[in-house]
Amino acid sequence: MFATGSRSTVVAGHDAVVRPTFDGHATLDLGPYIPSFRLPTGTRLGAAIDLGATELDSYEALIERYAFIASQPEGQVAKVRATIADLALDSAVLGAVIGLAGPALVLLVGWSRWRELTHPWTLRRTALAGMSAVVLLAAGLVVRDDQVPPVESGDWVPLQEALPDLDVPAEAASLEVESGLMTTGTRRLVESALDTYRTSLDFYRELVEAAPVLASQLRQPEEGEVVGLLVSDRHDNVGMDPVARAVADAGGATFLLDAGDDTSTGSSWESFSLESLAEAFGDYDDRYGIAGNHDNGDFVTDRLDELGFTTLDGEVVDGPEGIRLLGVSDVRSSGLGSWRDERGVTFEEQSTRLADLACERDADGERISTLLVHDANSARVALERGCVDLVLAGHLHVQVGPTPVVGENGRTGYTYTNGTTGGAAYALAIGSKLRRDAEVSLVTYRDGRPAGIQPVVVRTTGEYEVGDWTPLQLDDIAATEDVRE
Repeated sequence: MFATGSRSTVVAGHDAVVRPTFDGHATLDLGPYIPSFRLPTGTRLGAAIDLGATELDSYEALIERYAFIASQPEGQVAKVRATIADLALDSAVLGAVIGLAGPALVLLVGWSRWRELTHPWTLRRTALAGMSAVVLLAAGLVVRDDQVPPVESGDWVPLQEALPDLDVPAEAASLEVESGLMTTGTRRLVESALDTYRTSLDFYRELVEAAPVLASQLRQPEEGEVVGLLVSDRHDNVGMDPVARAVADAGGATFLLDAGDDTSTGSSWESFSLESLAEAFGDYDDRYGIAGNHDNGDFVTDRLDELGFTTLDGEVVDGPEGIRLLGVSDVRSSGLGSWRDERGVTFEEQSTRLADLACERDADGERISTLLVHDANSARVALERGCVDLVLAGHLHVQVGPTPVVGENGRTGYTYTNGTTGGAAYALAIGSKLRRDAEVSLVTYRDGRPAGIQPVVVRTTGEYEVGDWTPLQLDDIAATEDVRE
């Protein structure tokens, strides 16, 4: 049942087991060599989170990751809440099934046979016995203060008391630590974590607070236009997610385009990165994504699906306001879309197949507005044939374009590569600050077709640089059809 149940999941990059508690704290057990931490939840309901295996092999790197995620915890907090809620729902269903087991058995064997088998029992007693499980479940789900046994006080002290020489940030004032394991070595680890936490928190928070001022520099959507935010190559930098959302709000964006490489390896321990992005744009109805070459395996696309994203898989999708989208994950990951089961598909074969599909739809009068890929070279053939309006990509970690390409059929399309949204150097972006300049791009659509692009760069110094809005001069579809005829 709920009170004694647990769920296995991934939290903060670890295999983890989450259990409900009634001590009013969220407690993080970091293992035998690092002190545990806990925070008050503000209610009687709490959670015990036991962390298991992870990919890192040094405590220093591990502590840095903890501190970085803690500075942007919304995705992980939402995940733990959802895990507890899921456990409660499953327990409720199980309790209801148990409660209905008695009446169901009566119907199965028949009333006369049931009376023979349960001679001393009455129908009222049978119903009461069947409902007892539901009552017990309700008692477990809604626990009053006077029903909870007193929690034994452990050796918990406020972090500031455990480390009196350190300046603990106000955001961590309610954090308590298990003092029994505070050795000299663990003190150094905690000190390092606090430094990373404080630096990361300040750096990205200041960017979020400064973003609304950008509205006057960003081209706002006019009547009949919609704007999408393009991100790529985040490489686990969850610090940039609220920044990206703040820029999107300042520029009037209402949907998300993710060109891949959200992770560094595509491993399940990087689930926190996907959950952070989902939380930052959780109120968007339209979120589209693909896997990049570093998002190796199926985990990233599967998890994005679970989080409510539309993962483009080699099929045409109708986007918001008449935008027609086509996209596919990088062939160098295993997310090959409709070709997922065909191992050994080459980069060139993928490019040709995308072009064939795009040109087929173009010939049918259903031109592709945007082809979303990780590497722009995947869409080279489609552009050369003149079958798409716009190719959006990432991969290079630097901005390229927008560049017009005149196809063999005389139609003009554009290719545009966004820089690294995570500010990543190679495939690494986790850290208290950006490793290199970060970038997001605002893509304007009018009447279902791309109309312009405006990049926004975040410098490593914590300053914004807003690029010009570049209009996309596309051919008039009706005029082109007249020429063909």
